[in-house]
Amino acid sequence: MTLLRMDMHIHTHASFDSLNPPERVVEVARQRGMDRLVITDHNEIAAAVVLHELDPERILVGEEVKTAERVDVIGILLRERIPKGTPARETCERIREQGGIVYLPHPFDSRRSGGGALLDQIGELVDVVEAHNSRSWKSGLNLRAEAWARAHGKLLGAGSDAHTLGEIGRGFMSVPPFTPDRDGLLTALREGQVAGRNVSSPLCHLSSTYAKLRKRWMV
Repeated sequence: MTLLRMDMHIHTHASFDSLNPPERVVEVARQRGMDRLVITDHNEIAAAVVLHELDPERILVGEEVKTAERVDVIGILLRERIPKGTPARETCERIREQGGIVYLPHPFDSRRSGGGALLDQIGELVDVVEAHNSRSWKSGLNLRAEAWARAHGKLLGAGSDAHTLGEIGRGFMSVPPFTPDRDGLLTALREGQVAGRNVSSPLCHLSSTYAKLRKRWMV
């Protein structure tokens, strides 16, 4: 069976802290052998929807929602945007109501809005935990996330959290082919494994700061 490489956490210029042109994201991902991409812009799905329409087999629509508690929750396979500031539990419920998957990114990276503090409140609704985030460079954060997921019977996910083109594909899952729906993706993740565990330099965060400042200057 041919396995697919899937980067589950990628941003485009629709995010406030990225300058990635959406079409270039797909182009670079192809060059790096990524077969599936989850586009997870902050509080937005517009670019993901456009890319999905251009390449429906490769692109999955996601959103990284900043909840009322100021933590991040990702929805995958979304049809509708979930507004910023929605309470975390309601965010998870709305993702599931759309037939989507609740994906908890960098849960123990508190400097980047990890949702670890809310696991008692939303843990039962979490489908997948990000066991590897390439921007979580501090030692132990990814291992802690993976350990929690395994201890609580959650599926594992992985992504680059790319805010620049150079980061795409640094973290990814290896999964069997799947139908792009909730059951299909969950089954693939259950049979898959974390295959890309590269960690980006801490300097990558400077690019996000630059993107924020440049967008402010351009207003």
